[in-house]
Amino acid sequence: MKKILVTGADGFIGSHLTEALVRSGYDVRAFALYNSFNSWGWLDSCADDVKGKFEVFTGDIRDPNGVRTAMQGCESVLHLAALIAIPYSYHSPDTYIDTNIKGTLNVVQAARSLGVSKVIHTSTSEVYGTAQFVPITELHPLEGQSPYSASKIGADQLAMSFYRSFETPVAIVRPFNTYGPRQSLRAVIPTIITQIASGRREIKLGSVHPTRDFSLVSDTAKGFIAALKSSNSVGQIINLGSNFEISVGDLASHIARLMDAEIDILSDDQRLRPDKSEVERLWADNSKAKRLLGWQPDYGGLDGLQRGLAETIAWYQANLSLYKTELYNI
Repeated sequence: MKKILVTGADGFIGSHLTEALVRSGYDVRAFALYNSFNSWGWLDSCADDVKGKFEVFTGDIRDPNGVRTAMQGCESVLHLAALIAIPYSYHSPDTYIDTNIKGTLNVVQAARSLGVSKVIHTSTSEVYGTAQFVPITELHPLEGQSPYSASKIGADQLAMSFYRSFETPVAIVRPFNTYGPRQSLRAVIPTIITQIASGRREIKLGSVHPTRDFSLVSDTAKGFIAALKSSNSVGQIINLGSNFEISVGDLASHIARLMDAEIDILSDDQRLRPDKSEVERLWADNSKAKRLLGWQPDYGGLDGLQRGLAETIAWYQANLSLYKTELYNI
């Protein structure tokens, strides 16, 4: 197969996607953030069966020349590079505009000039804001309830404008809450697991009443590859979710049971979003992904969530030393 560029390949979802692409026979160029340590992020500890089987390009998604250079000779690009932490977007919104919007502009500009055959742009369920109806279809209104979500709305609209204006072959995949091995402790599932695994029984969380729709990272990676393969994805926005919602409080209870722990949940003010910024409910309608891509989650429903949580718990227990569990990282 021809070469595929993955931006954000050094991150949580990007590293899993890079592995899945290599296993599927793709020739992968992994775009990682340049740094003086020559670190490739999670690609440094990728699975043994894919080590040395992909090319690494280090650069910065905010640099148009670097992005264009990385994309040369590539048939398609899967664009995942982004800043994603919602709390940090309250602190430093400028960086989200530069990375998420300007970075996306660099990708679609390069793809247009180089004649790339497909751009898969990564969105997020956060662009919907609190659900106005459920399950949430791709026609749901967009609501920027945080600087992060606003930056992703802008990036989505920019990417789709290149499809409409210049016929750049853009497809947008919109993952709901992805979880699994390698995820940052900024996310709710890792922070619950690692607090319990560290011996704590009073678990600090933000709001516990909001609901989310969780997908195991392997399902999300399969969704990206399905969108890459399908001729039906161009010009489309496609949800990747499990079509199952659960509250954060109930999620914590399931994790505690799987870890044989009795816990109390403490509300931690620094983990709370501003009232009008909290997304109260997310629940994906994934029927479009099933119809256009032939994709559906292997870890769907409560049973699938529990199976995925068990695999995720085992990974964090084996890799707890990689994380600063005593710190809250925005």
